[in-house]
Amino acid sequence: MDTTLATFEKDVIAASALAPVLVDFWAPWCGPCKSLGPMLEKLEAEYAGKWKLVKVNVDENQELAAHFQVRSIPHVVAFVDQRPVDQFIGVLSEGQLREFLDRLIPDSAQAARQAAQEALAEGRRHDAYEALQAALAFDPGFDEARMDLIELLLADNLADEAHKEVELLSPKTTQGIDPRFNALKTRLDALDAAADLPPTDALEAQVGAHPEDLEARFDLASALIARRKYAAALEHLLEIVKRDRTFRDDIGRKTMLSVFDLASHQPQLVGEWRRKLSATLN
Repeated sequence: MDTTLATFEKDVIAASALAPVLVDFWAPWCGPCKSLGPMLEKLEAEYAGKWKLVKVNVDENQELAAHFQVRSIPHVVAFVDQRPVDQFIGVLSEGQLREFLDRLIPDSAQAARQAAQEALAEGRRHDAYEALQAALAFDPGFDEARMDLIELLLADNLADEAHKEVELLSPKTTQGIDPRFNALKTRLDALDAAADLPPTDALEAQVGAHPEDLEARFDLASALIARRKYAAALEHLLEIVKRDRTFRDDIGRKTMLSVFDLASHQPQLVGEWRRKLSATLN
């Protein structure tokens, strides 16, 4: 897109809070510009939203060119988080352009994720949401930041929104053995199941009357996981392990491992139940 002095604030400064913006200072008479411009446009399309290209015709925007001390063109200035952070003059090869872009994108995404973690630690949940969304705008494939967002959504019981974010995770995370994803999926599955389950007290009564009913016991554990009552859930999961390791393909043990990841902020609890699981398996 083209910009002018009147629209520069919106097109470049404000936009760079969401994703890196490259400003290409060029002119119709500039031969090298005719080589660089198409390469930048091709890469912008290929990176699919990870960065934005904005063009400034220096003949029509001399004040902008003077402000950025443009003396030779093409001259490209990169903006991240509302400020200029890097630049180059002349034509780079496609490989050099990729290196230039890749230096901008991961740093921007990681910085936004760090800002989200700091905001969350200070109790600024709204700011944390915004920072994580910015991190994902910088790098839509940043699975760690997306899982941070899913974690936050689950903590706020926003299961539908969490499901949408799970669908955007890469196959390497969802189809592998990523323990963090498995833990989040366990909580999400528990929230889904809890919506269709009887009240917790009814499940407790069912398990009390029929201790051998492992299906009811697992339903109760799921309801407890959804409510983040991890110790109580682990008690029922361990009982499933003790009674029948083959029940639903060893789901008791597998779910315990995911709960350990969910409850990682409670190291004493996790340590206690890891020891109990180990003693049961030995």
